Amino acid sequence: MKNYESAIVKRLYSATPEREWNRLNQDVFHRLEFDGTMKFLKKHLPKKGLILDAGGGPGRYTIELAKMGYDMVLLDLVPENLRLAEKMIKKNKVEKRIRGIIEGTITDLSLFEDNTFDSVICLGGPLSHVHPLNERKNAVRELKRVVKKNRKVIISVMSKWGVLLATPMGWPNVVKFNSYVTEFAKTGDDYRFAGESFCHFFTSEELIKLLKTQCLKVTDISALEGLNIDNETTNEFEREHKKAWKNWMKIHESVSRESFAIDSGGHMIVAGRK
Repeated sequence: MKNYESAIVKRLYSATPEREWNRLNQDVFHRLEFDGTMKFLKKHLPKKGLILDAGGGPGRYTIELAKMGYDMVLLDLVPENLRLAEKMIKKNKVEKRIRGIIEGTITDLSLFEDNTFDSVICLGGPLSHVHPLNERKNAVRELKRVVKKNRKVIISVMSKWGVLLATPMGWPNVVKFNSYVTEFAKTGDDYRFAGESFCHFFTSEELIKLLKTQCLKVTDISALEGLNIDNETTNEFEREHKKAWKNWMKIHESVSRESFAIDSGGHMIVAGRK
Protein backbone atom coordinates (compact mmCIF):
# COMPACT_ATOMS: atom_id res chain seq x y z
CA MET A 1 0.00 0.00 0.00
CA LYS A 2 1.91 3.03 -1.29
CA ASN A 3 -0.45 5.92 -1.99
CA TYR A 4 -1.31 9.38 -0.72
CA GLU A 5 -3.43 8.06 2.13
CA SER A 6 -0.75 5.69 3.43
CA ALA A 7 1.84 8.47 3.22
CA ILE A 8 -0.15 10.91 5.36
CA VAL A 9 -1.04 8.16 7.85
CA LYS A 10 2.63 7.23 8.18
CA ARG A 11 3.56 10.89 8.65
CA LEU A 12 1.00 11.27 11.47
CA TYR A 13 2.13 8.26 13.47
CA SER A 14 5.82 8.90 12.82
CA ALA A 15 5.47 12.19 14.67
CA THR A 16 3.52 10.82 17.64
CA PRO A 17 4.57 7.28 18.71
CA GLU A 18 4.34 8.15 22.41
CA ARG A 19 0.82 9.49 21.98
CA GLU A 20 -0.36 6.19 20.53
CA TRP A 21 1.37 4.25 23.31
CA ASN A 22 -0.28 6.41 25.99
CA ARG A 23 -3.67 6.67 24.28
CA LEU A 24 -5.19 3.45 25.59
CA ASN A 25 -4.27 4.17 29.20
CA GLN A 26 -4.72 7.93 29.43
CA ASP A 27 -8.18 7.96 31.05
CA VAL A 28 -11.28 5.90 31.81
CA PHE A 29 -12.83 6.56 28.41
CA HIS A 30 -9.83 5.22 26.49
CA ARG A 31 -9.49 2.28 28.87
CA LEU A 32 -12.88 1.12 27.62
CA GLU A 33 -11.30 0.33 24.27
CA PHE A 34 -8.30 -1.43 25.81
CA ASP A 35 -10.21 -3.40 28.45
CA GLY A 36 -12.92 -4.38 25.98
CA THR A 37 -10.33 -5.52 23.48
CA MET A 38 -8.46 -7.62 26.03
CA LYS A 39 -11.71 -9.27 27.14
CA PHE A 40 -12.55 -10.06 23.51
CA LEU A 41 -9.06 -11.48 22.89
CA LYS A 42 -9.26 -13.72 25.94
CA LYS A 43 -12.51 -15.14 24.56
CA HIS A 44 -11.27 -15.77 21.01
CA LEU A 45 -7.53 -16.45 21.09
CA PRO A 46 -6.23 -20.00 21.43
CA LYS A 47 -4.77 -20.85 24.83
CA LYS A 48 -1.25 -20.63 23.42
CA GLY A 49 0.54 -20.11 20.13
CA LEU A 50 2.18 -17.67 17.74
CA ILE A 51 0.24 -14.42 17.21
CA LEU A 52 0.77 -11.74 14.55
CA ASP A 53 0.03 -8.23 15.79
CA ALA A 54 -0.51 -6.58 12.39
CA GLY A 55 -0.40 -2.80 12.47
CA GLY A 56 0.40 -3.08 16.16
CA GLY A 57 1.95 0.36 16.53
CA PRO A 58 4.28 0.69 19.54
CA GLY A 59 3.26 -2.75 20.75
CA ARG A 60 0.88 -2.37 23.66
CA TYR A 61 -1.13 -5.48 22.74
CA THR A 62 2.01 -7.36 21.75
CA ILE A 63 3.39 -6.77 25.24
CA GLU A 64 0.15 -7.64 27.05
CA LEU A 65 -0.19 -10.92 25.15
CA ALA A 66 3.49 -11.73 25.64
CA LYS A 67 2.93 -11.36 29.38
CA MET A 68 0.15 -13.94 29.04
CA GLY A 69 2.55 -16.43 27.45
CA TYR A 70 1.91 -15.96 23.74
CA ASP A 71 4.72 -15.83 21.21
CA MET A 72 4.38 -12.58 19.29
CA VAL A 73 5.37 -11.02 15.98
CA LEU A 74 4.83 -7.26 15.78
CA LEU A 75 4.43 -5.63 12.37
CA ASP A 76 3.88 -1.92 11.76
CA LEU A 77 4.19 0.65 9.00
CA VAL A 78 6.03 3.22 11.13
CA PRO A 79 9.70 2.76 12.18
CA GLU A 80 9.26 5.21 15.07
CA ASN A 81 6.51 3.00 16.50
CA LEU A 82 8.77 -0.03 16.29
CA ARG A 83 11.66 1.72 18.01
CA LEU A 84 9.37 2.65 20.88
CA ALA A 85 8.05 -0.93 20.93
CA GLU A 86 11.59 -2.29 21.32
CA LYS A 87 12.12 0.02 24.29
CA MET A 88 8.82 -0.93 25.95
CA ILE A 89 9.36 -4.65 25.32
CA LYS A 90 12.66 -4.45 27.20
CA LYS A 91 11.09 -2.37 29.96
CA ASN A 92 8.37 -4.99 30.43
CA LYS A 93 10.91 -7.86 30.23
CA VAL A 94 9.07 -9.90 27.59
CA GLU A 95 11.89 -10.15 25.02
CA LYS A 96 11.86 -13.95 25.13
CA ARG A 97 8.30 -14.02 23.78
CA ILE A 98 8.97 -11.72 20.83
CA ARG A 99 9.67 -13.61 17.59
CA GLY A 100 9.94 -10.57 15.35
CA ILE A 101 9.62 -6.78 15.14
CA ILE A 102 9.04 -5.97 11.48
CA GLU A 103 8.41 -2.86 9.41
CA GLY A 104 5.65 -3.56 6.91
CA THR A 105 2.07 -2.99 5.82
CA ILE A 106 -1.04 -5.05 6.46
CA THR A 107 -1.81 -5.00 2.73
CA ASP A 108 1.33 -7.02 1.92
CA LEU A 109 2.35 -9.82 4.29
CA SER A 110 4.38 -11.68 1.67
CA LEU A 111 7.20 -12.04 4.19
CA PHE A 112 5.07 -14.74 5.85
CA GLU A 113 4.02 -18.09 4.43
CA ASP A 114 0.41 -19.24 4.31
CA ASN A 115 -1.01 -20.67 7.54
CA THR A 116 1.81 -19.37 9.74
CA PHE A 117 0.01 -17.97 12.78
CA ASP A 118 -2.32 -19.39 15.41
CA SER A 119 -4.19 -16.09 15.35
CA VAL A 120 -3.82 -12.68 13.71
CA ILE A 121 -4.85 -9.45 15.42
CA CYS A 122 -5.23 -6.03 13.79
CA LEU A 123 -6.32 -3.68 16.56
CA GLY A 124 -7.05 -0.03 17.16
CA GLY A 125 -7.86 0.78 13.56
CA PRO A 126 -5.00 -0.05 11.14
CA LEU A 127 -7.62 -1.24 8.65
CA SER A 128 -9.38 2.13 9.00
CA HIS A 129 -6.24 3.80 7.66
CA VAL A 130 -6.24 1.76 4.43
CA HIS A 131 -7.68 3.23 1.22
CA PRO A 132 -9.38 2.54 -1.17
CA LEU A 133 -11.79 -0.38 -0.66
CA ASN A 134 -9.78 -2.74 -2.87
CA GLU A 135 -6.77 -2.19 -0.62
CA ARG A 136 -8.89 -2.93 2.46
CA LYS A 137 -9.93 -6.16 0.76
CA ASN A 138 -6.26 -6.93 0.09
CA ALA A 139 -5.47 -6.35 3.75
CA VAL A 140 -8.19 -8.71 5.00
CA ARG A 141 -7.14 -11.27 2.37
CA GLU A 142 -3.55 -11.12 3.63
CA LEU A 143 -4.56 -11.34 7.29
CA LYS A 144 -6.61 -14.41 6.43
CA ARG A 145 -3.87 -15.99 4.31
CA VAL A 146 -1.28 -16.04 7.07
CA VAL A 147 -3.54 -17.41 9.81
CA LYS A 148 -3.94 -21.17 10.19
CA LYS A 149 -7.09 -22.94 9.04
CA ASN A 150 -9.95 -22.84 11.56
CA ARG A 151 -8.18 -20.08 13.50
CA LYS A 152 -9.33 -16.48 13.88
CA VAL A 153 -8.49 -13.05 12.57
CA ILE A 154 -9.50 -10.35 15.06
CA ILE A 155 -9.90 -6.78 13.80
CA SER A 156 -11.02 -3.53 15.40
CA VAL A 157 -11.90 -0.40 13.42
CA MET A 158 -13.30 3.09 13.93
CA SER A 159 -17.08 3.55 13.75
CA LYS A 160 -18.79 5.98 11.35
CA TRP A 161 -22.00 6.38 13.33
CA GLY A 162 -20.00 6.61 16.55
CA VAL A 163 -17.96 9.58 15.36
CA LEU A 164 -21.06 11.30 13.98
CA LEU A 165 -22.84 10.88 17.32
CA ALA A 166 -19.86 12.45 19.07
CA THR A 167 -19.46 15.33 16.60
CA PRO A 168 -21.85 17.86 18.27
CA MET A 169 -19.92 17.51 21.54
CA GLY A 170 -16.42 16.93 20.24
CA TRP A 171 -16.07 18.72 16.91
CA PRO A 172 -18.91 21.25 16.45
CA ASN A 173 -16.72 23.47 14.26
CA VAL A 174 -16.41 20.67 11.71
CA VAL A 175 -20.14 20.83 11.03
CA LYS A 176 -19.62 24.31 9.57
CA PHE A 177 -18.13 22.52 6.57
CA ASN A 178 -21.49 21.18 5.47
CA SER A 179 -20.41 19.51 2.22
CA TYR A 180 -17.51 17.79 3.96
CA VAL A 181 -19.65 16.33 6.75
CA THR A 182 -22.37 15.32 4.29
CA GLU A 183 -19.84 13.46 2.17
CA PHE A 184 -18.34 11.83 5.26
CA ALA A 185 -21.78 10.57 6.30
CA LYS A 186 -22.06 8.89 2.89
CA THR A 187 -18.57 7.44 2.51
CA GLY A 188 -17.00 7.25 5.98
CA ASP A 189 -13.80 8.75 4.53
CA ASP A 190 -12.15 11.45 6.65
CA TYR A 191 -9.22 13.41 5.23
CA ARG A 192 -9.06 15.65 8.30
CA PHE A 193 -8.33 12.82 10.77
CA ALA A 194 -6.12 14.20 13.57
CA GLY A 195 -5.74 17.38 11.53
CA GLU A 196 -4.40 16.24 8.18
CA SER A 197 -4.38 12.45 7.99
CA PHE A 198 -6.78 9.82 6.59
CA CYS A 199 -9.20 7.45 8.27
CA HIS A 200 -12.08 5.35 6.97
CA PHE A 201 -14.86 4.92 9.50
CA PHE A 202 -16.95 1.73 9.22
CA THR A 203 -20.49 0.66 9.90
CA SER A 204 -20.83 -2.79 11.45
CA GLU A 205 -22.71 -3.98 8.36
CA GLU A 206 -19.85 -2.82 6.15
CA LEU A 207 -17.22 -4.50 8.33
CA ILE A 208 -19.06 -7.82 8.39
CA LYS A 209 -19.52 -7.70 4.61
CA LEU A 210 -15.81 -7.02 4.11
CA LEU A 211 -14.81 -10.10 6.10
CA LYS A 212 -17.38 -12.25 4.33
CA THR A 213 -16.14 -11.20 0.89
CA GLN A 214 -12.77 -12.67 1.88
CA CYS A 215 -14.40 -15.90 3.10
CA LEU A 216 -13.93 -15.29 6.80
CA LYS A 217 -16.82 -16.58 8.89
CA VAL A 218 -17.82 -13.88 11.36
CA THR A 219 -18.19 -15.53 14.77
CA ASP A 220 -18.52 -12.47 17.01
CA ILE A 221 -18.73 -8.68 16.84
CA SER A 222 -18.81 -6.30 19.79
CA ALA A 223 -18.83 -2.68 20.81
CA LEU A 224 -15.76 -1.34 22.62
CA GLU A 225 -16.73 2.12 23.91
CA GLY A 226 -20.36 1.32 23.13
CA LEU A 227 -22.81 3.87 24.55
CA ASN A 228 -19.97 6.01 25.95
CA ILE A 229 -19.64 8.35 22.99
CA ASP A 230 -17.91 11.36 24.58
CA ASN A 231 -14.64 11.19 26.50
CA GLU A 232 -15.15 14.23 28.75
CA THR A 233 -18.67 13.17 29.75
CA THR A 234 -17.54 9.60 30.37
CA ASN A 235 -14.53 10.61 32.46
CA GLU A 236 -16.61 13.03 34.55
CA PHE A 237 -19.30 10.38 35.09
CA GLU A 238 -16.75 7.89 36.43
CA ARG A 239 -14.99 10.52 38.55
CA GLU A 240 -18.11 12.02 40.15
CA HIS A 241 -20.41 8.99 40.40
CA LYS A 242 -18.35 5.92 41.32
CA LYS A 243 -21.25 3.66 42.32
CA ALA A 244 -23.37 4.67 39.35
CA TRP A 245 -20.39 4.04 37.08
CA LYS A 246 -20.10 0.45 38.29
CA ASN A 247 -23.76 -0.10 37.53
CA TRP A 248 -23.37 1.60 34.15
CA MET A 249 -20.49 -0.72 33.26
CA LYS A 250 -22.76 -3.71 33.84
CA ILE A 251 -25.24 -2.20 31.39
CA HIS A 252 -22.41 -1.38 28.99
CA GLU A 253 -21.26 -5.00 28.95
CA SER A 254 -24.78 -6.42 28.74
CA VAL A 255 -25.55 -4.52 25.52
CA SER A 256 -22.11 -4.73 23.89
CA ARG A 257 -23.34 -7.21 21.23
CA GLU A 258 -26.43 -5.19 20.35
CA SER A 259 -26.22 -3.57 16.92
CA PHE A 260 -27.03 -0.07 18.18
CA ALA A 261 -24.20 -0.25 20.74
CA ILE A 262 -21.70 -1.67 18.26
CA ASP A 263 -22.27 1.25 15.90
CA SER A 264 -22.56 3.93 18.61
CA GLY A 265 -19.05 3.84 20.04
CA GLY A 266 -15.71 4.95 18.68
CA HIS A 267 -14.48 1.43 17.89
CA MET A 268 -15.94 -1.99 17.17
CA ILE A 269 -14.19 -5.36 17.17
CA VAL A 270 -14.89 -8.48 15.12
CA ALA A 271 -13.63 -12.07 14.98
CA GLY A 272 -13.58 -14.02 11.72
CA ARG A 273 -12.69 -17.69 11.39
CA LYS A 274 -10.71 -18.99 8.41
